[in-house]
Amino acid sequence: MLSRLPFQFEVCANSAESSFAAQIGGATRVELCAAMPEGGTTPSYGEIAVARELLSDTRLHVIIRPRGGDFLYTRLEQRIMLADIEQACRLKVDGLVLGCLTAQGNIDLPLLTQLMEASQGVPVTFHRAFDVCRSPQEALEQLIALGVQRVLTSGGQPTALQGIPLLKELHRQANGRIAVMAGSGVNEQNIARIAAETGVREFHFSARLSVESDMLYRNEAVSMGDRQAEEYSRPITSAARVKQTIAALS
Repeated sequence: MLSRLPFQFEVCANSAESSFAAQIGGATRVELCAAMPEGGTTPSYGEIAVARELLSDTRLHVIIRPRGGDFLYTRLEQRIMLADIEQACRLKVDGLVLGCLTAQGNIDLPLLTQLMEASQGVPVTFHRAFDVCRSPQEALEQLIALGVQRVLTSGGQPTALQGIPLLKELHRQANGRIAVMAGSGVNEQNIARIAAETGVREFHFSARLSVESDMLYRNEAVSMGDRQAEEYSRPITSAARVKQTIAALS
C-alpha cells in the first residue's frame, strides 16, 4: 500500500528547452545537465540563466560535475566545482546536485563539507556517485549527518528497476531523515512498480524523444565527435512523456 505523501517528479533536462518542456509536463523540478552521454556535467552559465528565466512553477536544480568518468576529483577540479557553485548560486538556482568519492570508494567528507558550505544553504542532492560507493548504508548515514536533502540512486544497479531491493532498504533506513529518489531507466511503464515495491516517493527520469534536425544540406561524412553519434537529430524532453509518466502514479 502506497503512502499518502505526495510524489515528487524530477526531470533530468539536457537544456533550457527541455527544462521548459518538463515544466509544461508538470515536473516538480528539473536537474539541468550538459553532456548527458557522459552521465551529466555542469551546464553553461547561459544555459542556467535562460532556464532560470523560463521556470516559474518548476524548481531548478543544477548538477555540479566538472567532467564525466569517476568521482575522485583533483585539486584543480575541486576549484572548478567551487567556482561553478558560486555562479549557480548567483543565478538563484533552487538546488545543487553533486557528489564526490575517495579513492577507496567512500564519501569524500572533507570535500563534500566544503562544497556544501559554498552552497550557501541551497539544498543539495547527492547524485549517483552514491551507486558506486563502497557501503551505501554507511554513506546514507553520512549524508544525513551532513544535512544533504536527498540522494539520487538506482539502488546500486544499472537501472532503478533492477535496484528495487536496495532502494527499498535505503528508503526504510532513511525513515524520513533524507529523501531517497529513484533514478535511471524510470519511465511510464515501470514507475508504478518501483513506487509500489520500494515505498520511494521521489522519481528522476528524462522523458526524452529524438527530434530530427531541420538541416536540409547534410555532410554525413564528417563527424564533430563520436563517429557513432547521431548528429542530425537531438534528444529533448517531451512534455507529453512527462505527463504520461506522472499520470502512471495518479
